[in-house]
Amino acid sequence: MKLYRKLAAARPDAFEPDLASSLNNQGNMQSEVGGREEALASTGEAVKLYRKLAAARPDAFEPNLASSLNNLGSRQSEVGGREEAVGSTGEAVKLYRKLAAARPDAFEPDLASSLNNLGNMQSAVGQREEALASTGEAVKLHRKLAAARPDAFEPNLAGSLNNLGAVQSAVGQREEALGSTGEAVKLYRKLAAARPDAFEPDLAMSLNNLGNMQSKVGQREEALASTGEAVKLYQSLFERWPAAFVNNLVISLRNYSRYLTEGGSSVDADPIVQSARSAIQRNGFR
Repeated sequence: MKLYRKLAAARPDAFEPDLASSLNNQGNMQSEVGGREEALASTGEAVKLYRKLAAARPDAFEPNLASSLNNLGSRQSEVGGREEAVGSTGEAVKLYRKLAAARPDAFEPDLASSLNNLGNMQSAVGQREEALASTGEAVKLHRKLAAARPDAFEPNLAGSLNNLGAVQSAVGQREEALGSTGEAVKLYRKLAAARPDAFEPDLAMSLNNLGNMQSKVGQREEALASTGEAVKLYQSLFERWPAAFVNNLVISLRNYSRYLTEGGSSVDADPIVQSARSAIQRNGFR
């Protein structure tokens, strides 16, 4: 980084693109190790450089600007700058929309991903209708991409369907939310069957979400089945990686216990509850 900064100061035309790229990469790495403020600074500087470069040579640098803006939105969200995150990610969406119109094969995946991110951020600031539109468009694009290349894009489709279900639930579209989340579960089940280490956490998460939505529409038995399966999956993951999955196990177990109580069943006598509680205690958690 220091070398690129020195080189860019002497020969900006030659080395500012490299400096911008390394700043963007550094921001991602800082974020991964928990250096959120440092990541925000690095990614923000990358955006400034790419904005300058894209103004002079849009064909060459607008894709880089869009990518760094998308990253900046994530960094801003991590430090609580939710409104700023919506702005940065929204600008990335606009750029990717322009790029995808000209070269769909190259940029529709990026557009779909940034729309999904934007929907999450809009939801976080209470822009529910906007989030519904953004996430719905992301699902449509990912569905198109997955139809052509399922191995590459079915995970993205499952993720955006799961997000769409959450947004639909938030705006009161409970039946639609049930359908979207149920489809996400089916996809994650297929993916987890082929690659359990990669997709069992996603399957457990979407099953827990599905149980919540089934409970809201009065499908108590279905909610018990979905959430009970989520508890079992999270327990299996917890046994292997206790610190990583204890919170997920506790949350899904709490949901499952609530559905048991609502249905008039005994919580303490339930074998799923007994097994999960025993695993938690056995691994030193309370």
